[in-house]
Amino acid sequence: MLDEITTRRTLLLGATTLAALAPTMLHAQTKPADEIVPLWPGAIPGDRHAAITRKVADQSHDPQRPDRWITGIAQPALVVRRAAQPNGAAVLLMPGGGYGFLSYDNEGEEQAAWLNARGITAFILLYRLPSEGWSNQALVPLQDAQRALRLIRTEAARFKVDPGKIAALGFSAGGHLAGSLATRFAEPTYAPVDRIDAVSARPDLVGLLYPVVSLEASFTHGGSRDNLLGRDAPAALRHAGSVETRVTADTPPAFLVHAADDGLVPVANSITLFSALIAKKRPSELHVFDAGGHGFGARLASTMPGSAWPGLFHAFGASKGIFPR
Repeated sequence: MLDEITTRRTLLLGATTLAALAPTMLHAQTKPADEIVPLWPGAIPGDRHAAITRKVADQSHDPQRPDRWITGIAQPALVVRRAAQPNGAAVLLMPGGGYGFLSYDNEGEEQAAWLNARGITAFILLYRLPSEGWSNQALVPLQDAQRALRLIRTEAARFKVDPGKIAALGFSAGGHLAGSLATRFAEPTYAPVDRIDAVSARPDLVGLLYPVVSLEASFTHGGSRDNLLGRDAPAALRHAGSVETRVTADTPPAFLVHAADDGLVPVANSITLFSALIAKKRPSELHVFDAGGHGFGARLASTMPGSAWPGLFHAFGASKGIFPR
């Protein structure tokens, strides 16, 4: 466990380098030009002034291949990863972790790397964890996701991206968050704070990797549900938080990936959401691979068919006009 990186009393205004904000969090290859952009210019929705301490635990203990889990998100922010030759497309990345931590490297940094290699600007979302002391905890991650998408779209020129080519890509519980953003982008979850909140939070495309989808079915991931909603949440709240119940004619094109042998978040989650998308005649693809388990990110061996998913996602995005061919 590493030392505290930031505290609740730290207020970040504008963009600052990641190195200046959190030097102990950096990998040796981090680029100095990368930025952290705070989501909220002042008061954060639902702030109860709880003492929240940033902690980073490296699961790999290998400095050449970190696998950091982050908790204590007092100041939600975007970590900007700029492509060397940006093509105008952008992806908002949402790491998983059961709404109890963020799998920062596996489902953030490593995803940004392959996106950057394809000319796509990546934004890793450091979203608040709902059980860390916030009011209206069931809405906390969605508040940050909506604000993040709006911020990217509003500041598109600054980031050198096309405001009409912004995708969201989420993993596990981050997949639930990305799915929630795709289906609840217009839902008022916080009081508007500035001109950014007048902009649409709808992603132009959404990708969900081994996502938590239903919070009420027998196959739900109990840990994600309880961390998001609280234990013994009423049936109405579980239903409202289930992504498959929120699909509409306005849901953006969706790309889903799951492994059939996922023993943590069953493949029934993706199948259920895909069925709901088809019922609403929404453009969508579902790729179910025989093996891969849970949380594979971009780490599957090249000999495993599931390792092809980044290329498939890119091809899907290109077919919808979001990514260049």
